[in-house]
Parts: sequence; structure tokens; C-alpha cells
Amino acid sequence: MPVRFLHTSRLRHANEPGRLLLETPDVARRDRAMTGRLVIEVADREAPEATCPSEHVQEADMRRTRSLNGIDRRRVLSSLALLPVLPGTLVAAAAQTRAPGDLLPSWSDGPAKQAIVDFVRATTEPSSPTYVAPGDRIAVFDQDGTLWVEQPMYAQVAYCLERVPALVARKPELRNVEPFKTVLSGNREAMAKLPLRDIEKILAATLTGMTVEEFQSEVSRWLETARHPRWNRPYTELTFQPMQEVLQYLQSNAFKTYIVTGGGQDFVRVYAAKTYGIPPEQVVGTAGTTKFGYGRNGQPLLTKEPKLLLNDDKGGKVEGIHLMIGRRPVAAFGNSVGDREMLEYTRAGQGAPLAMLVLHDDAAREYAYGPAAGLPDSKIGTFTPALYDEARKRDWTVISMKNDWKRIFAFEA
Repeated sequence: MPVRFLHTSRLRHANEPGRLLLETPDVARRDRAMTGRLVIEVADREAPEATCPSEHVQEADMRRTRSLNGIDRRRVLSSLALLPVLPGTLVAAAAQTRAPGDLLPSWSDGPAKQAIVDFVRATTEPSSPTYVAPGDRIAVFDQDGTLWVEQPMYAQVAYCLERVPALVARKPELRNVEPFKTVLSGNREAMAKLPLRDIEKILAATLTGMTVEEFQSEVSRWLETARHPRWNRPYTELTFQPMQEVLQYLQSNAFKTYIVTGGGQDFVRVYAAKTYGIPPEQVVGTAGTTKFGYGRNGQPLLTKEPKLLLNDDKGGKVEGIHLMIGRRPVAAFGNSVGDREMLEYTRAGQGAPLAMLVLHDDAAREYAYGPAAGLPDSKIGTFTPALYDEARKRDWTVISMKNDWKRIFAFEA
């Protein structure tokens, strides 16, 4: 989409500041009253003589400018978000109209918060030696344990266990077959002891054999009614508010944010846009194959098959980033050994990439597990002492839930 930049000279007689005019046909179609132009105030910025428009163009621009006097600054900035990525100077100017402290209100002042603010400043200010062009501003986030609660079991595993009764109803021959028999018993203690190979059988049986649309509908219905056993709230309400603020802060500075998760790609894509503001195409996860075919009515469709295409964990995350994104990230956020390679890959890039790990050390407000820093061990979201040491050695930032986050969830007072 073409975007034309016009910089008016100072309107001396009207005593108005300089303005940047962005002209785009799409905006004109969306808002005829704006005649295809957005006006961004540039305080105390003189226009270069060589870029001043002709007297004829300037007169026309003055008429259009006057027509926008009734539009407040928020509307202008929100309209800017509808444009494609713009050159760094203008994007940074618009994004930094709010102070960093206002953008990260759930963060305590300290090294972790400062690392984020410093990173954004270093990568978005054109004069910075580590400036990153908007098209290369890629930030990747693990999901489970990084963006939302992963204890006492992954949400997707909970979904699959709850789908077993419906599966057995369709396939009665599974009723007395393990591990389905154990799940049907309702014995949570026994289910917690199921080995990985049995969990994988359950995942394969409950996540495949249906069309993509059928799967999406089932997950959506489950998310509407499922509740976390500790808080009795929907899983989508158990996202970490500080990390939501980081997502918004980066997005407002022209970063493209991706979820790179060991969880199921199709599963996370169902709710990522509504929950995190991340569209489905920016979710990279463990993925199975699909098969193209035709339904009974002759309509084309995709069916999910029990064959692994990408195991998006550990080194698989880096492979998934290359396969699905095609650019090396400049920022990476994780919380476990499954994210190590992703952070290593990110930090190996040029400039000053940001690498951060969330340490769950707040049993009162969430959970405490490691076993790094003397915390209890956990098979879910394992954060080993070796990973902790590597973070210190490589200058990755470790985020302490207890010390760095003023609040964890949006529903907290």
C-alpha cells in the first residue's frame, strides 16, 4: 500500500507547529472525512527546506489540516496503527507518547523492568548504534509458564483428559484399554502418575481424526466452560499481567510478537488473538500433519492426522522459528529448559538482543518451582540450576515473580 510523506513548512501566519502528513488510499476509503491523510503533530521540528511542498500543495494541506481540528490525539494515533509498518522515526515517536512506567505498571522498578525499557530504547531510536528496522523487530514468547499458568498441568493436557469420555463414547473399544481406562476412573492421583508415552497416546487420540474446524470448535467450547482447579477461573484469565504489558509495549513500538510454544499450534491459535493480541499466523507450536480431502457434501477440508510434523520444544523451537518466521528474533522470553535453545539463538544475533526467563518463586500468589534457586523440583516447566547459571553467565535477565511483579493477574486488586 503506497504511503506518501509530506512535511509542511511552519504556518507562520497561523502560528501552527510543523506537521507530518501521511497519505494512504486505504485510510481515505476507511474514513472519507480524513481524505486519506493522517496528521501527526511534530513539536518544535523545523521542516527541511528541500522537503517543503509547493505553495499549491501547502494550501491544500492547510485546508485538510483545519478539517482535523476536532480529532483528538488518541484517535490520530490509533488510526496510525492501521497503517503498514512505517519508518522507525515516526513509529518510535508515536509509540513513545506514553512513558515506559505507564506501559509497565505491574512491574516493580528494578533490573528486569529496566532491561526491557533499555532494550526498546536501544532498538527503536534511529540514532542508536543497535537500532533495529521495524521489519526486523521480532520478539518470541514461550506460552506455558511464560505468558500464563502452567501448573498443576498444562491446559492442553487438561483439555485432552476431559475429552477422553467423548472419545470413548465414539470408540467403545477403548473403554478397557490403558491409559484411557485410568482416565475414565477419575482417579487424579493415578492420572498424575501416567508415564509420558501414555500421555502421548491420549494426546494423539483426542487431538486428531477430525477436521480443523471441528477441532477449533471443540477447543472454543472447552475454554468457555473449563476452570482452573485453584482459582476457579477460565484459563484465559490466568495470563500474567506483567507479560501482557510487555507484549503491548513491544507491539506499540512496531515489534511483531510471536508465540513459540511446545504446546499444540492449532490449540493455541484458537485463543491467541483474543487473549494476547497475537493472530493465528504468529503462533508457532508443536504441529501434526493434516490431510486434504472432501467432505460428504463435496466441500474441501483438512483433517488432523496422528503424525508429528514439528516438535516445537528445545532445539525444535529454533527450527520452528526458521520454518515459520524466517527471521532471527531480537528478543526472546521463556521460563524453562525447553526454551534454552531459543534464547541462545536469539542472543547469538547482532546488536543487543534481549533474553529473559521467568522464575516461578511466588507460591503465595502463583506457584514456586525450579529446582533453580533452591525451589522445589517440577516435571512441568523445569528451571534447572544449570539453566540459571547459564542465564547469569550469558547475561540473560531472570525475572523473579515475587520481586519483579507487583501483581500477577489482571483480576488482582
